Amino acid sequence: MRRGELIKHANARLTLHARRLLVERVAAGWPQAQVAEQLGVSRQTVSRWWRRYVDSGEAGLADRSSRPHRQPARTPIKVERRVLAARRRLRVGPVALAAATGCGPPPLDRSCAATGCRCCASWTWSPVPGSGPGPPTGVTSTPRPGDLIHVDVKKLGRIPAGGGWRAHGRSGAVRGRGLGYDYVHCAVEDRTRLAYSQVLPDERDATCAGFLHWALVWFRGHGVVVRRVLTDDAQVYRRGGTWAAVCSAWQVRRRFIKPGCPWTNGEGGTLPPHPAHRLGLPAAVHQHPRPHPRPAPLP
Repeated sequence: MRRGELIKHANARLTLHARRLLVERVAAGWPQAQVAEQLGVSRQTVSRWWRRYVDSGEAGLADRSSRPHRQPARTPIKVERRVLAARRRLRVGPVALAAATGCGPPPLDRSCAATGCRCCASWTWSPVPGSGPGPPTGVTSTPRPGDLIHVDVKKLGRIPAGGGWRAHGRSGAVRGRGLGYDYVHCAVEDRTRLAYSQVLPDERDATCAGFLHWALVWFRGHGVVVRRVLTDDAQVYRRGGTWAAVCSAWQVRRRFIKPGCPWTNGEGGTLPPHPAHRLGLPAAVHQHPRPHPRPAPLP
């Protein structure tokens, strides 16, 4: 398919070939109603494509853009230029760019996409599914550093030497080469977005408790005294004895997300794009503070 040509849906009646056949029959003197019956479309459709052919010739049979002629709500050109200049200068995503320019992340991201300067897909702002338009719901923001940290685990499959199934397919010759999984444990401070992550071999009670201990030590070294920890409803967090003992020893209160609302604790799950060892980094990966994923001004 040529670049720029629209993809026809499964029930499309008129392709480009059918449109040419339509105008050929109308030009030959066939009644429009008869042509419409033969092609399975309405007479109004035949009339529309005939008018386009008369006005524009062969080019009138091509698909047109669905963009409206007028866009009253479009971001002004001056604002777009200011946004693009800040984007190239700061090299940040829509959320941080919104705080620097005073423009909301959605129109800002559209301006970057329209000019070929789109931000990274992981930075693109979008509402939480099911929350409707507007800023995401369920995202927390505590007033003081240390009031709450998000803890989560991201499970990633190991890739064998020479590439995985995307390189070799899923045939029987390469099946059964599974090397297991890496478990990237993440802890993100709610107020400052200061983050600590570590690649561990599993997500059992003792492993999760050990990660929490080292995360609390690391946060304490950066001047953040953690008072609460937010996790999902996994059994290791709900009933793990070692996990509970570490929380008690550090005097950290446990909090759990609302059932059916995984985005409440989505900070840790979206933090590490790849395991540390794939990037040549040590097992403990220290992340720098990053902006809060909301359209409001940054603290």
